[in-house]
Amino acid sequence: MTTLTIPDHLLALDARDPLASKRAEFHLPRGVVYLDGNSLGALPRRVPQRLARVTQGEWGEALIRSWTAGADAGQDWMALPDRVAAKVARLIGAAAHEVAVGDSTSVNTFKVLAAALGVAGPGRRVILTDADNFPTDLYVAQGLNALLGGTLELRRVPADDIEAHLGEDVAALLLTQVDYRTGRKLDLEAITALAQAKGIVTVWDLAHSAGAFPVDLSGAGADFAVGCGYKFLNGGPGAPAFLFAAERHHDAAPVAISGWMGHADPFEMARDFTPAPGARRFVAGTPMVLSLSALDEALDVFADVDLNALRAKSLSLTDTFIDLVEPLAARFPLTLVTPRDHARRGSQVSYRHPQAREVMADLIQAGIIGDYRTPDILRFGFTPLYHSHADVWQAARGVQAVLEARA
Repeated sequence: MTTLTIPDHLLALDARDPLASKRAEFHLPRGVVYLDGNSLGALPRRVPQRLARVTQGEWGEALIRSWTAGADAGQDWMALPDRVAAKVARLIGAAAHEVAVGDSTSVNTFKVLAAALGVAGPGRRVILTDADNFPTDLYVAQGLNALLGGTLELRRVPADDIEAHLGEDVAALLLTQVDYRTGRKLDLEAITALAQAKGIVTVWDLAHSAGAFPVDLSGAGADFAVGCGYKFLNGGPGAPAFLFAAERHHDAAPVAISGWMGHADPFEMARDFTPAPGARRFVAGTPMVLSLSALDEALDVFADVDLNALRAKSLSLTDTFIDLVEPLAARFPLTLVTPRDHARRGSQVSYRHPQAREVMADLIQAGIIGDYRTPDILRFGFTPLYHSHADVWQAARGVQAVLEARA
């Protein structure tokens, strides 16, 4: 497809895109429109060089000296979690000392959910969640309840009914801001206020939020949150996750996984746990230096990014895709499930189709890489840092070609 086939108004949008230069900072394979950055972000070009430096110089030459700063040390590995936490904090509207980086999203969900239950008021035994929440969040809550002898209740209700179930028996509200299947975005600030007015502690999953649009946890007064490093943060497969714990909870919230790296003085080797200041207390084990270094480098792509411009472009890209695909819904069994309302949309667009699995397989074969979610969801993620409106045009034409071929 040549640029001459792309409508002029889309080319004009790309021409005045303030984030256009960011595309060159990513490795994007030729012949592919990659719309699955909401599962695995594309590779930032600077990451391989950083990993080479870490493996060859810091590990290979400096060896154990790289753990601490010194004349021959590399990047001071002990400080990596805090350095990465500070970069994540800017993207989620938090102070650096309120963010901890390490482990997986699932492990961090366990940590903050246990912390939330620890600061909840007496007599509260319900964890309230969206019935369609991401499975790992539900599994972690189920596992924590089992560990506590089944003394809790995991109450799953439709997202639209959350407010009606904010009762005095609810200890913690566990929600994902952007639904992983539909792209529906919840009002984090409003829901947090409603919950806290009823004495409920909030736990937000930001897996599809951080790096996709501005998040303001401090402004919303949120209690706890988690998120991953490998989606919109582009930290690579299996990248470390992050957690947020509001400063006001640091002293009272229990640290359910109290490891030596969360100790106030790890190398004192004391026999009793004394938590480190701030959210660092939630860093349990030895930092994962290679993956943390990759994430650290990847986050530098955001250093000069205006997050409001990021959101504006995300909405423009998703609006364009919805508009271009809309005529196909009249011809094929394609149903938009992502909200058109900007305030209720993340950075993805999803459709239902009775043969969604097969349609997505055909799209991927044609070089349009989105993904499929059970039972019938076609999901397309849009990453403002490296997508253009020309990409959106090409993707929509690819959807049309696949649907016409299957028909």
